[in-house]
Amino acid sequence: MNWFTGIASYVVIWWVVIFAILPWGIQPAEDEMGRRAGAPANPRLGLKAIVTTGVAAVLWGILYLIVSSDIWSFR
Repeated sequence: MNWFTGIASYVVIWWVVIFAILPWGIQPAEDEMGRRAGAPANPRLGLKAIVTTGVAAVLWGILYLIVSSDIWSFR
C-alpha cells in the first residue's frame, strides 16, 4: 500500500466510522413549550471526533496488515 492509498483508505474509514458514532448518546433538546427541537442538547462532537479517530486508526491498522501480508490480494 503506497502513501496515497493509505491516506485515502483512512479518510474513507474515518467517514464511515463517524456516521456510525454520531447517533450515540443523543438526547433531543426541548424548547420552552415542551416540544422537541431539531438539534440535540449536547452533541459532544469533540469527544465523538476523538473516538472516531481512534476507532478508524485501529481499523486502518487491520486493513494495512491484511494488505501488506497478502492475505487478501487486491490485484
